[in-house]
Amino acid sequence: MHEIICPHCAKAFKVDESGYADILKQVRDADFAKQLHERLELAERDKQSAIELAKAQVSGDLQKTAAGKDAEIQELKSKLEASEVSQKQAVTEALSAVEKERDTLANALAQAEREKKAASELAEALLASEQHKITAAKEKEIQELKAKLHAVELEKKLAVTEAVGAIEKERDELKNGIKQVQLEKQLSEQSLKDKYETQIKDRDDAIERLKDMKARLSTKMVGETLEQHCETEFNRVRSMAFPRAYFEKDNDARTGSKGDYIFRDADEAGTELISIMFEMKNESDKTATKSKNEDFLKELDRDRTEKACEYAILVSLLEPDNELYNTDIVDVFHRYPKMYVIRPQFFLPMITLLRNASLNSLKYRTELALVKAQNIDITQFENQLETFKNGFLKNTDLASRHFHTAIAEIDKSIDHLQKTKDALIGADRNLRLANDKAQDVTIKKLTRGNPTMAAKFAELKNLPAEAAE
Repeated sequence: MHEIICPHCAKAFKVDESGYADILKQVRDADFAKQLHERLELAERDKQSAIELAKAQVSGDLQKTAAGKDAEIQELKSKLEASEVSQKQAVTEALSAVEKERDTLANALAQAEREKKAASELAEALLASEQHKITAAKEKEIQELKAKLHAVELEKKLAVTEAVGAIEKERDELKNGIKQVQLEKQLSEQSLKDKYETQIKDRDDAIERLKDMKARLSTKMVGETLEQHCETEFNRVRSMAFPRAYFEKDNDARTGSKGDYIFRDADEAGTELISIMFEMKNESDKTATKSKNEDFLKELDRDRTEKACEYAILVSLLEPDNELYNTDIVDVFHRYPKMYVIRPQFFLPMITLLRNASLNSLKYRTELALVKAQNIDITQFENQLETFKNGFLKNTDLASRHFHTAIAEIDKSIDHLQKTKDALIGADRNLRLANDKAQDVTIKKLTRGNPTMAAKFAELKNLPAEAAE
C-alpha cells in the first residue's frame, strides 16, 4: 500500500499497487507531454529569435551603408551646388561619376540585399538544421519513450488478458455451476410439482370416491365406516402406544342400550388407569333429516354409567358446518360429566391426552395411598400399644388384689411365714415399679434412638386432616 497526500486539501489516502502504478503512469505521461511541449515551444522561440536577430543585423548593415551613401550624395550635392557655376563643365563628368558610383552603390545595395537574403536563408538553414537536430533527438527520445510505452502497454495488455482470461474462466465455471444448479432446481421443482399434482389428483379422486360412496351408503353404513376408520387408526398404533390397552366393540346390550367401543388401559401392575365409552356418529350428505350431536349425549352418558367407564367421547361427523366442533376438542361438562365431542382427527390425540393425565393422577393417588397405609400402620401400632398397656394394667390390678388377699391370709400366720411375707412384699414393690414403668411408656420414649419411627410419627402429625383420614 502507498500513501498519497492531496496537494489541494492535504488529506492523505492509501492506494494499492495497481492504483499507484496507474497514477504514476498518468503523472509520467502528463509530465513527459508537458516537457516535450515546453521544449518544442523553446525551440520555436529560439528559431524565431535567430531569424529576428539575422534580420536585424542585415537591416542594420543596410541602413548603415545607405546612410553613408546618402551622406556622400548630400555632400556631393552641396559641393555641386557650391561650385555650380565653376563646375558646369565638370557636371557631366561628375554626374556620370556619381551615376556610376550610384550604380555601384545600387549594385552594392543589391549585393547587400542578396547577402542579407543569403544570410537569412543561411540562418534559416542553420535554424532548420538545429531544429532538425533537436527534432531528431526529440523524435529519438519520443520513439524510445513510445517503445517503452508500447512495451508497457503490451505487458499491461498481456497482464489484463491473463487476468481477464482467468476471470472469464472463473465466470464460465460459475455460469456452468449456476446453470447446473438452476437445472437441478428446475428438475427438483418439476419433481415436487409432479409429486404434489399426483397427490392432489389422488386426494381429489379419493374425495370423489368418498362422496360417491357416501351417496350410496345408508346412515347406518356411514356410521359403521367411521367405526372401521377409528378401529383401524387405533390398531395401527396399538403395539407402540397402547400395548396393554383393551379396545373392542361394546356388544353387551343386556340393559337395552350399548355404545360403539370401550377403551380400557392399565399399568404394569394391572391397575386400571382409564376407561372410555366411545360413540361414533355420521350420516350421508343425502340424508333428509339431519341429526345433531346433542341428540346422542344423553344415551352416551347412560351407556358410560352402565358400563362403569370414567369418560365418554362422541366421535362425530355430524353438523359439518358448525365451527364449534370443527376447530377443537369440545367438552360438554356443563351437561354431562367427563364427556367430550371430537372430530375423527382428534381420536388418537384425545386417547393419548386422557391416558397421560391418568398416569399423572395415578402417581399422585399411589403416593397418597402409601401415606394412608403408613398412617394406618402407625395407628395400629398405637392401638396395639394401648391394648398392651391396658391389659398389663388390668393384670397388675388383679395381681395386686390377689396379693393383698394373700397378705391378709398370710397375716394370720405371720409368725410362721415372715420370710414369705417379706418376699411377697418385695414382689409387690417390683410389681408397682413395673406398673409405673408401663404407665410411663410413651411414643417419644419408644422412638428415642429410632430415627425411622420418629420421622414416621412426625409425618403423621404434619399430615392434613383429609390425608390422615
